[in-house]
Amino acid sequence: MPDTPSSAPATRILFVCMANICRSPMAEAVARSVAEAQGIARSYTFDSAGTIANFAGQVPDDRARRVAAGRGYSMSGIKARTIALRDFEKFDLILAMDRKILLSLQRICPEVHQSKIRLFLDYVPDETGDDVPDPYYGNLAGFEHVLDLCERAAQTLLPHTSQSDSLSDEANTQGGFLSRIREFLARHRH
Repeated sequence: MPDTPSSAPATRILFVCMANICRSPMAEAVARSVAEAQGIARSYTFDSAGTIANFAGQVPDDRARRVAAGRGYSMSGIKARTIALRDFEKFDLILAMDRKILLSLQRICPEVHQSKIRLFLDYVPDETGDDVPDPYYGNLAGFEHVLDLCERAAQTLLPHTSQSDSLSDEANTQGGFLSRIREFLARHRH
């Protein structure tokens, strides 16, 4: 059961990397799966995009799909697309996979929506790096590492559930990601 009334709009989260074939679709698949497992999927809408159009319309990289499937994540239905100006208005939170992507997004984002843009790993308190490394030119180990980071960040983003799969009291209050996002947006609305 979601932590908001069913009439409340879902929190919309967009994950962004360069080509939208490795990191951001992996993050999308993991976040969607975590939300479903915790019974809060109706409270969120997840999507992913890239900053370049080279692979628009294509499914995620084979290696990304293989690694994700090996851990039980589905990437079906995900196709690469390029971020559009309307995304800055449509999404409540836009998470860049690295600093280079963050800067690209900040350059094209209208001023009124700048506060929505963050680094994905900002939500992992004990992570020493800022960037989810691009595994495209590497081997499967790089994809495994990216998936590890996506899992850690998604677990931090979304509220934890109790053993019975219902939301804990902490998740329903200040500890839940949904609450933190709503508070953040309320403070930064113009």
